[in-house]
Amino acid sequence: MEILNLRELEAIARERLPPHAWDYYASGADDERCLRRNCEAFERIALHYRVLVDVARRDLATTVLGHRIAMPIAVAPTAFHGLAHADGELASVQGAGEAGTIFILSTLSNTAVEDVVAAASGPVWFQLYVYRDRAVTRELVKRVEAAGCRALVLTVDAPLLGRRERDVRNRFTLPPELAIKNLLPAGFAQLPATVGESGLAAYFADLLDAGLTWDVVEWLRSITTLPVLVKGIVRADDAVRAVERGAAGIVVSNHGGRQLDASPATIEVLPRIAEAVGGRAELLLDGGVRRGSDVVKALALGARAVLVGRPVLWGLAAGGRAGVAAALGVLRRELDLAFALCGCVDVASVTRDLVHP
Repeated sequence: MEILNLRELEAIARERLPPHAWDYYASGADDERCLRRNCEAFERIALHYRVLVDVARRDLATTVLGHRIAMPIAVAPTAFHGLAHADGELASVQGAGEAGTIFILSTLSNTAVEDVVAAASGPVWFQLYVYRDRAVTRELVKRVEAAGCRALVLTVDAPLLGRRERDVRNRFTLPPELAIKNLLPAGFAQLPATVGESGLAAYFADLLDAGLTWDVVEWLRSITTLPVLVKGIVRADDAVRAVERGAAGIVVSNHGGRQLDASPATIEVLPRIAEAVGGRAELLLDGGVRRGSDVVKALALGARAVLVGRPVLWGLAAGGRAGVAAALGVLRRELDLAFALCGCVDVASVTRDLVHP
């Protein structure tokens, strides 16, 4: 696919998706201010570029938890890829593989984890929601580890689902042909049909554990050999708590603006979190990344890499595997140019002074 930028891809996806699917992917909570804030915060940051640096050769590669990837951009966990394309998460993981990066599979995927890992050519991580039935969660963790996933990404910012008014208006649920495949053995594979409510919100309220405490990180580490990352942190003190409980990584995230609408933009809180963590865990960031220059800003402020969610879904809706690869390819092309124009030859040369000289 030939596209100039991610906004063009977004427009194509909007034309091709059914309205209820578009609303599910695109919406934020309440007034969707946090959704906008994530992007607007990047726009307020300037890059104080260096000049007369030899940038004839540039290397975008980096490592995340020991996995070497082609660029500091990976695929964030997002649910229900089957709404965008018949191949669902299979197309998405293949597109990520073409881009040479990590794919994070959602608990709420429409494709079984074993099939996704089998289709992958790069590392697959698994995003985990904790169910009230800990036996179900334990079996799910064992299953994803056996399937070959390389890390667990524990989402901690969703004790209940944020009120996404578009989904409430649409009474969002999955079409009959789609299911939450990884929860079939537990009988938790279908969203309830509700009156005047989102079926996903009802699913969370009925099945997921709203009583989680920091002990859950230690519990997960006791039942798996996989590294555990904690996703959904916007406070420096919470980041420190995650490190103290043994988290190998932290995803600075506000759930793409889909939980608490009053949340701060992730790029705004990243510097404080990076300072508090002090290199004791690897930091990833999601929320609002739409240009390669945004990636430079995140790296300069302390992130190891960024995760992108909605742009991958736009690519999936627009062109399946090729569309996902195109979305990631656009960001890679922009990032390479931003490196050159900022006087950076590799990830190590992206330093804080690019933002605060």
